[in-house]
Amino acid sequence: MGVQFNHPWVLLLLILAAAGAFYAYRSDFRLHGGRKKWAVGLRAAIVILLILALAGFQTFTLVKNKEVVFLIDRSASMEDTDTALAWAVQAAGAKGEQDSIAVVSAGLDGAIEKNLDPLPLYNGGARAEVNAAFTHLEKGLQLAGSLFGGQGNQRIVVISDGEENVGDALSAARMLKERGIAVDVLQAPSKERKDVAVESLHLPEKLYRAESFTFEVAIRSTFSGSGELRLYEDNREIGRKTVALERGENRFALQGLAKEPGLHRYKAEIFMDGDEQAANNESYAFTRVTGSPKVLIVEGKPGTSSNLENALKSGLIQYAVIDPGMLPVELAKYAGYDSIIFNNVSGEQVGGKQMELIEQAVRSYGIGFMMVGGEESFGMGGYFKTPIEKLLPVSMELQGKREIPSLGLILVIDRSGSMEGDNIRLAKESAMRTVEMLRSKDTVGVVAFDDRPWWVVEPTKLGDQKDDVIAKINSIPSAGGTDIYPAVAEATDKLLGIEAQRKHIILLTDGQSAVNSGYTELLNTMNDNHMTMSTVAVGDGADTQLLESLARGAKGRYYFVKDATTLPTIFSREAAVIARTYIVDKPFVPAIVQPGDWRESLSGGLPTIYGYVAASAKSTAQTVLASPEPDPLLARWQYGSGRTVAWTSDLTGKWSRDWVSWPGFPDAFADMVKWTFPQFSAAPFEVSTTVKGNEVYFEVAASEGVVPPDELEAVISGEDLNDAAVPLIQTSPGIYSGVTAVREPGSFLLHLQGKRGDEAVEGGGTGTGFVIPYSPEYRIVTEDTGEQLAKLADLTGGRVLAWEEPGAAFDFPVQPHKSLLSWERALLIAALLLWLADIAVRRLALPWGRMAERLAAAAMPWRRRGGTPAAAEAGAAPAGADAGLARLAARKARTASFYGAEGGGDSIAPGEPAPHRARPPAGGTGGEPAGPAPRARPASPPQEEAGGTGPGAAEAPGEGTLGRLLEAKRRGRR
Repeated sequence: MGVQFNHPWVLLLLILAAAGAFYAYRSDFRLHGGRKKWAVGLRAAIVILLILALAGFQTFTLVKNKEVVFLIDRSASMEDTDTALAWAVQAAGAKGEQDSIAVVSAGLDGAIEKNLDPLPLYNGGARAEVNAAFTHLEKGLQLAGSLFGGQGNQRIVVISDGEENVGDALSAARMLKERGIAVDVLQAPSKERKDVAVESLHLPEKLYRAESFTFEVAIRSTFSGSGELRLYEDNREIGRKTVALERGENRFALQGLAKEPGLHRYKAEIFMDGDEQAANNESYAFTRVTGSPKVLIVEGKPGTSSNLENALKSGLIQYAVIDPGMLPVELAKYAGYDSIIFNNVSGEQVGGKQMELIEQAVRSYGIGFMMVGGEESFGMGGYFKTPIEKLLPVSMELQGKREIPSLGLILVIDRSGSMEGDNIRLAKESAMRTVEMLRSKDTVGVVAFDDRPWWVVEPTKLGDQKDDVIAKINSIPSAGGTDIYPAVAEATDKLLGIEAQRKHIILLTDGQSAVNSGYTELLNTMNDNHMTMSTVAVGDGADTQLLESLARGAKGRYYFVKDATTLPTIFSREAAVIARTYIVDKPFVPAIVQPGDWRESLSGGLPTIYGYVAASAKSTAQTVLASPEPDPLLARWQYGSGRTVAWTSDLTGKWSRDWVSWPGFPDAFADMVKWTFPQFSAAPFEVSTTVKGNEVYFEVAASEGVVPPDELEAVISGEDLNDAAVPLIQTSPGIYSGVTAVREPGSFLLHLQGKRGDEAVEGGGTGTGFVIPYSPEYRIVTEDTGEQLAKLADLTGGRVLAWEEPGAAFDFPVQPHKSLLSWERALLIAALLLWLADIAVRRLALPWGRMAERLAAAAMPWRRRGGTPAAAEAGAAPAGADAGLARLAARKARTASFYGAEGGGDSIAPGEPAPHRARPPAGGTGGEPAGPAPRARPASPPQEEAGGTGPGAAEAPGEGTLGRLLEAKRRGRR
């Protein structure tokens, strides 16, 4: 251990401190004897400690420990990361006892597997979650470098195949070199395999209908042979060709024809015998085909869209008809249509993801949307608080519109262990959404069950307790087995005591009941008391036969759910069906309210409507036609970049038989649909994209004649439905550029929006798309990755390690460095404590001698009684009295000494002789113990006291007084 000072010149103050201490000791310090020595010594020590603190007193030890961080590449291109970790474990076995090790994993991001410490490394596998779709060694090196806290003897060992496709590892290495951190590398062996990959697919970004174009396909192969190249348009095969492939790069050109208008995604895929890796066999590209618009009709019941189809044909509008189960699950597919029509589609038929995709397509990309009513649509379809309701100009909420019968509703929810995860979360969301639909006069109860029922919410009238009920529902956990009967029996018993016009039970479960008997009597009770029950079976594991029979016996509805995201719409629909208030089946002639540009097509008298589904117009919506209630029959509004229309009656002829037979219906309906089409006539921007690693570079050019906006940004929508806004910088007049990073391969759509002054500029209709078809980890590598790793090691002064010598990771020269320990805090604390001691010495006068005598007397009791029995008989009382007077005199002397008085403290009258003062015992100053008490003088003879003469006349007054006091004390004892 050594000693050093940060500011050694401050130590010169020690000379002044020594001089000051000497002067204080020699001068009149108002303290004497031992107290003076203590006071001077303590103050000198305090000054010395403060000087040492100012000088930066430190101790140090020489450290020879090594610190090594293993950076393991865990991207998809690594053949075996477990082998890499096993090598690191073997290498760690060669470390010294005090050497520290850490492990960091790297993919697109970095993660710490083990912190830097001397604890051993075990082969438990890499467990931290990293994105293996990309290799970002630069970020991994930055994270590894941040773990070091000491100085010197620090190294990073990189175990990787060197196939970095994101970032620049050499840039991070330069920073590490400046910090003195060396980087050793160990190249992971790459397996030679037969592989063929589609590297790129190019085609024009904009086409016209019936225009021929060329597909340009680049294919790389590690072996020669023949294969088959197939082309797809929106996952529909449009051609295939047999091609001969040579080792290396191959390029092909194929002809295509743009047939359908809209945004299309094309795919090129290669098939070849002997190919050992299929992940890189396809590539994608987007193009927009300009032509007549196209509409997608989604019909809830097959064959019910003929009236819509005929109206679109008369308006020369192309269309396609699908059932709800065929709705795409990719955003790019919706971009191929100009508008989407829901014809009497129930919410349970549409998955939650499809609803979110449609909402995003309307909001961000200008796709139109129209909902046509019927008994399965709007509120009756369970769209309450769904993404579809969000985009519509009407709300499913009917609060305050009409008198609604009171409802008693009990939700019976399976909370068994099999419901854990998304199922229980969606079940709770369904229950909460149902409660939100209920009125204050409705009664609701919630019972959760596993192997026995548990009342989450006892049946209670909502009133103003809706928030409390929702909070309790949200707290339902999942655990246990499944037994349906006790829960349904409990719900039935509770429902019997509820006063409501309509009583209903909704049962949800995903399992088999432990007991399947006793339901007949339960169903009879429900029927006799006008109760109904609907059942929801979630997944194939549910007892579908039992649940279906229960729903049929209780005159309810049975739902079988494979997609749990439809649960909220089912519960909402149930609440609406039981209330029976959404359907208005009174004939009326619609009233024109705000026809706008539809006035001409709606003029000349409107036919009668015989029924519709009630809804409420939103505050900013435009109500075109209304019923006498008044409810909106036809409403429209702008939602984001798109437009949407709500027609609350049907178009099958049940409620609108006069309307669909009206001669003006085709033109009126065509006008409604055309109004929803994206609002652009020519593309204001041309967009090109370039993909490098996980980064996408944009270049946007304003079309000729378009005034460039002041601000422009690209909104990127991925398959995860999250939007990312990317600001675009204007690099030259009308030219903008930007870059964004993506975390996963997939299809992405780009929507432009900006500002010109205070005016918004939309480019959503001209948006394009880009695709990262597969992770760059699966590309065929042509460069020497080992050379890149060697450069990394050379730049930092590191080494290229071998798999056969794991112990070499710790075999590098050690450069000892100082490990400093600052004493500043300890010195200041010590100075503070000594300062308190100094105050005590100078301000407190404790009877140290008397305290010592009492301690001794407590230890030797016979001394307290006079020493021996003989001494007690010989007149201990007078001796004790004399000793007491001596102690009083000694205390008086100490007090005078403490305050610096050399004379007595009594006042003396002028002309009177000074009374005799008892000399303090030797060494009896300050806090030191007093010496033995002086002998008491014999009392003066009476004649001397009376006459006041004799040798002791000067002391007679004091001695006489003491004598008389002693004599009186002795007489009192007798």
